Amino acid sequence: MITREEIANVLDQPVYDGDGNKIGDAKHVFFDDMTGRPEWVSVKTGMFGSTESFVPIRDAALVQDHLEVPYGKDQVKGAPSVDVDAGGHLSETEEHRLYDYYGINWDSVLSEAERTDDDRFAEGPGTAGAAGTAGAAGLAGTAGAAGTAGGRTGREDAMRREGMRGDEGAMRREGMRGDEAMTRSEEQMHIGVERHESGRARLRKYVVTEEVQQTVPVTHEEVRVVREPITDANRDEALAGPEISEAEHEVTLHAERPVVETETVPVERVRMTTEELTENETVRGQVRKERIEAETESFTEGETKNARDDKRRGGK
Repeated sequence: MITREEIANVLDQPVYDGDGNKIGDAKHVFFDDMTGRPEWVSVKTGMFGSTESFVPIRDAALVQDHLEVPYGKDQVKGAPSVDVDAGGHLSETEEHRLYDYYGINWDSVLSEAERTDDDRFAEGPGTAGAAGTAGAAGLAGTAGAAGTAGGRTGREDAMRREGMRGDEGAMRREGMRGDEAMTRSEEQMHIGVERHESGRARLRKYVVTEEVQQTVPVTHEEVRVVREPITDANRDEALAGPEISEAEHEVTLHAERPVVETETVPVERVRMTTEELTENETVRGQVRKERIEAETESFTEGETKNARDDKRRGGK
């Protein structure tokens, strides 16, 4: 559990989940007004750190230079948005929503707070924390006191255990300030982009065999018998041999045939590059806005102030 003395080491430090994934940076720590112990830490998430998510700090641990919480990154980023009033407090309803979201039993939280508050009550006046549910510390970047300053009496502690807030708490729940003005707030949607893997591409080289056909000319020799008449020019050669005899004359014939050889030669180089294409994508979301309207009441002439007050409260 994170102690009050360690709060200064928590603010503005990275926050990781149990699997080592960074969720964001710790910005504010909220104390339980009844126990005085750190109860929540707000974590700035999103591409530009534009969103704050609340995480229970009771089971968190300060590990070296970061805060580690036992909740997944997606679970923290999906936590419900809650409103913090001008005094830096979470309302009981908002805190209920957060406890339900993280699966924390509200009755066990109340029992633990009552045990702690009983111990303080036994010590006498001046030991209880501020009125309210959870107050913010470190709003200026350092660890400060939670909510209003301490020093309430034991009677006020008992009133808190019974769920009584007093006029100041009622004004905070209604969004009222001391000057009787209301603050109107609205959510703004900030859209960023995050880079993720959308696919993979690879070059693969393999061998195929294909038929190649090419026509080449080839020659061959054939025998042709040539008969020449006896003339004065070849008479001497014709009478050179015996008059009548048997003889043979042999000629070697030649022919060409195709001879195939292959050689490997480089023909091209192939590589992959990437290029970024920008396209417009419409993003839709929901934001909440507060509306303030004025209501007027008319009173009949002669009505007393008490009668008017009774009329406002629904009396007759």
